[in-house]
Amino acid sequence: MAGLACALHNDEFCFHYQGKFDTSHLRLVGLEALLRWRQPGRGLGFPQQFIALCEQSGTIVELGNWGIATACRQLAQWRAAGLPLVPVAVNLSVRQLSDPQLFYTVQACLRQHDLPATLLELEVTESGQIVDMVQACAVLSRLRTLGVRIALDDYGTGYAGLHHLKMLPVHTVKIDRCFITDIGSDSRDAIIVASTIALARSLELQVLAEGVEDGVQLAMLRSLGCQQVQGYYLHRPAPAASVRVLLDNACASPECNM
Repeated sequence: MAGLACALHNDEFCFHYQGKFDTSHLRLVGLEALLRWRQPGRGLGFPQQFIALCEQSGTIVELGNWGIATACRQLAQWRAAGLPLVPVAVNLSVRQLSDPQLFYTVQACLRQHDLPATLLELEVTESGQIVDMVQACAVLSRLRTLGVRIALDDYGTGYAGLHHLKMLPVHTVKIDRCFITDIGSDSRDAIIVASTIALARSLELQVLAEGVEDGVQLAMLRSLGCQQVQGYYLHRPAPAASVRVLLDNACASPECNM
């Protein structure tokens, strides 16, 4: 656990960015900042290898604040390079929702880089149960009023369910990849996804499917009315330097995956 705190202070964490696309024209509509740990002598570490430890050690709030600041700084750097910008999504631990300084942290980062709040999206991840729903709704509502977009990540797994969809002031519902993998061959997955899309759209929410890895999945999601997708079929997570090309082209081609 001490290693995690040292990693933060030694600047060992970084983001790889994955594109989000609309299903109608495969137009780039956003990016998700995916956390990576550059472990000296061990290569690149992925969130499933260390996020649980961050939660247990209490470093998750500091790491989450680092993520917000880093995403804002990267947006400012892309803007300075003359690149067109799309919203960048950062994962938010439920522990951060109990941090009384969260709103001010986000506000300060946006002001520091002179960014419109609409360029930042916060994805509420269900790595832990929201203990104080009143507090969570209050801080997310303030952020939404500021202009920050809110997404409910991993919908349909863990603690993410109808109660959170009802209570939290979200703009977007992200359907977990576990329902997408066999959507073309498993009628139960197809029914679950179709029902989730219909529910989200009836609540006037954006819906995005994660983990799209082939054309069959994309075609199925398009036919079901899913508005946005992300996954390896369209774009693999890449360092900021590589994402410059994606932003410059502002489109994706399945024949030329990045």
